[in-house]
Amino acid sequence: MACDGCSASAKLDFEFSMAFQPIYDAVAGRVWGYEALVRGLSGEGAYDVLSKVSPEQKYRFDQDCRVKAIELASRLFPADEELMLSINFMPNAVYEPAACLRATLLAARRCSFPTSSIMFEFTENEEVSDTAHLRNIITEYRKHGFTTAIDDFGAGHAGLGLLVDFQPDLIKIDMKLIRGIDTSPVRQAVAAGIVGIAKELNITVLAEGIETEAEFLVLKATGIRLFQGYWFAKPAFEALPQIHSGSVLDRV
Repeated sequence: MACDGCSASAKLDFEFSMAFQPIYDAVAGRVWGYEALVRGLSGEGAYDVLSKVSPEQKYRFDQDCRVKAIELASRLFPADEELMLSINFMPNAVYEPAACLRATLLAARRCSFPTSSIMFEFTENEEVSDTAHLRNIITEYRKHGFTTAIDDFGAGHAGLGLLVDFQPDLIKIDMKLIRGIDTSPVRQAVAAGIVGIAKELNITVLAEGIETEAEFLVLKATGIRLFQGYWFAKPAFEALPQIHSGSVLDRV
């Protein structure tokens, strides 16, 4: 049973599904997991879908996205591989952390999908005014074995301030910092600083938005292990795309 706030949320008057984009582990040389990205039924992008969500529907939408991602992942993920499923969530769409997790936990149980294989990421681009509420969310999620992550790190409302208030399991460096990093000593220095801070705090770093081999090699040299972006594979609608071969990935 959901919390009262989620139950009272307006029903969705549109349908949606998910695309999946791989996250590559450069040390293990394999796919670490997949991020579930919301899409329209005809493959429309996230912006198109999100533009249909009214303020009265955001709680229901957040819940339904989690369930859809778990259902699809349980069907698509190979049974003999340990893969992480990364799901975006909106902190402002969570009324009460424990109650709002019920639908997620029920879906995981129904689909026999381990909670230890689920990562919830929230973006800096959504301003969270109630930091105590976000801290309670992260604490509750960790009780159930979920991994927590900050998306778009280095852009948005906070940045390093979030690491002072919260210590997630993983941070995803924003693609704006990544773009052209191979020719920018300043960007390289900032990335190295983030990696150093994360190491001290025992936080894993993921570089997202990788579009070139040069970006990948420079970031890998800083000690980053996890990578995501079009250079590896574009998101695939209701499917798991393959990491491209015949590249430097075959030699790392």
